[in-house]
Amino acid sequence: MDVLSSRTEFMRLAITLLLTVLLAISLAEAGAQDSPTAAKPSSRAVIAGIVTKDPGSEPVKKVLIELIAEDQTQGGDYTAVSGPDGGFRIENILPGRYHLFAEHTGLLEADRQQGRVDGRVLTLTAGQEMKDLQIRLLAAAVIEGRVTDEDGDPMPNAEVTVMRKSFASGHHHWEQAGAERTNDLGDYRIANLAAGNVYISVSPPPDFRSLIEASGAGANASSTDAHNPNNPQKPATSYQTIYYPGTPDRSQAAAVQLHPGDDFPASFSLTPSPSLSIRGSVTNLPPQTSAAIMLQSHDFSLVLNGAEMHKDGSFVIHDVSPGTYTIVANVEGLPVSMTARQSVQVASSDVDGIRLSPQPGATVRGRLRFENVGGGGGGGKIDPEQMFVSLKPVDGDEDTLAFSLGEPLNLAHVNSDGSFEWKDIPPGDYYVQLGSNGAGNDNQNNGWFLKSAAAGGRDVDAGINVSGGAVTLDLVASNNGGAVDGAVTDSKGDPVQNAVVVAVPEAGLRSRSDRYRTTVSDQTGHFAIRGIRPGSYTVFAWESVDGDAYYDPEFLKNYEEQGTALQISEGARKSLQIQAIPSPNPSDSQ
Repeated sequence: MDVLSSRTEFMRLAITLLLTVLLAISLAEAGAQDSPTAAKPSSRAVIAGIVTKDPGSEPVKKVLIELIAEDQTQGGDYTAVSGPDGGFRIENILPGRYHLFAEHTGLLEADRQQGRVDGRVLTLTAGQEMKDLQIRLLAAAVIEGRVTDEDGDPMPNAEVTVMRKSFASGHHHWEQAGAERTNDLGDYRIANLAAGNVYISVSPPPDFRSLIEASGAGANASSTDAHNPNNPQKPATSYQTIYYPGTPDRSQAAAVQLHPGDDFPASFSLTPSPSLSIRGSVTNLPPQTSAAIMLQSHDFSLVLNGAEMHKDGSFVIHDVSPGTYTIVANVEGLPVSMTARQSVQVASSDVDGIRLSPQPGATVRGRLRFENVGGGGGGGKIDPEQMFVSLKPVDGDEDTLAFSLGEPLNLAHVNSDGSFEWKDIPPGDYYVQLGSNGAGNDNQNNGWFLKSAAAGGRDVDAGINVSGGAVTLDLVASNNGGAVDGAVTDSKGDPVQNAVVVAVPEAGLRSRSDRYRTTVSDQTGHFAIRGIRPGSYTVFAWESVDGDAYYDPEFLKNYEEQGTALQISEGARKSLQIQAIPSPNPSDSQ
């Protein structure tokens, strides 16, 4: 009886344990079904295809295929490598919208050759199998040549830069597409260049003239004295940056039209030419301090020259080419930053009399509040720490701000309580831009937009004046912005994939990049734009467009009549069918 009771008790415990295990397994499976990151394989998507090289459609192996989720909170990132037959396959993909990239040395995707840099867009649904994808690669272009001096001797360590023109924040900019220094024979080679219009510059190798001037030349020395102390009558000369085909004037630089697979020869001969200088002084300096002087081109996102300040506050910047610049003076050795900025135009003669008066930087702090959480198009809960705010100069001089602050200090991440802060902001006028860590490449911020910005109860959406001290901001973000979805078709009514769709704001706001909304149509021609701030827009769709040319008002003038008017109110939902504008000639955006 005791043995039977013991066996009965043992069986009861075993059955109870078995039921407990089965219940735990059942709950785990139910939880996995509810979790987007642990979805059943049947709810995942699959893509497969082949990579070929044009012309000839030759299969290409060892191509890295990357599938990047547009919204990192909803999808993941996946990779594959093409096999000997050019084939690739990616499985178990979470449903969502993705950008597909293909990378191989010396080859570029056909879309990259047309100025597209954000990959092919795919919308994948649960259980979908997208087969027979075709990725076409084209040979990248190469620019190579030799740099010599006036005697024909090789010039080692000269910097050759390939640039493309772009437009942002109301200004034309030259963005670097590739760069290389010459070797001991004066030779250089810049590879992996996409087709399109480019510009080539050559800068001489660095020398020690500025150090000699700083240590040996007096504050009152002329440009001639500083460069030729033994022969004051001889004009100062130096090697200067020149632009293809051989001009020192950037405005006279000739564009080079690159085609896929081009091997373009470009050799240069640098000869000494009259050296232009900028002279000035720094005032308003606290005792026992000095200032670092930097010269930045308005055409480039880099510092071109620098100078040391003399004891009496004077400075000389040598070897300046004609152009438009910003001079920045940063005071060193202080607990609080002091900065001065001034624009200067250099023509054919020296510039004298520049006066820089550094001012203390300001502290800008505030709180970001969220309106309509759980409604609108942005979904449910919001994590403030996934948001950030940035300061943008009203005059569009973002590059100067970046190295005044030390990029990326013009970005402020939002804390869990919605607070944020910037320190040492140089005097000037700024506006605030909202960003999201979870957003993809289409600047939609997951449906959120900055509804209002106020300081001291006054609306400062058009600009905040910062002049020292402290500024306190009250920002309100809403996810009840407008939304538009639709389809892009060609003249025959067929869907157009990878079309660039842009909602362009009214004329008075076109210098504000944060007022634009952009996206790309997927493989069915479908597009969707969320988080549109209420206002008047014109929607365009291009089969392809060179970079961000749509920020340029001159570029838009060519297509104004081909846009579709759109009036958006808060929370509005609209649908559009847009005919794609055929691919523009790259020179249209120059």
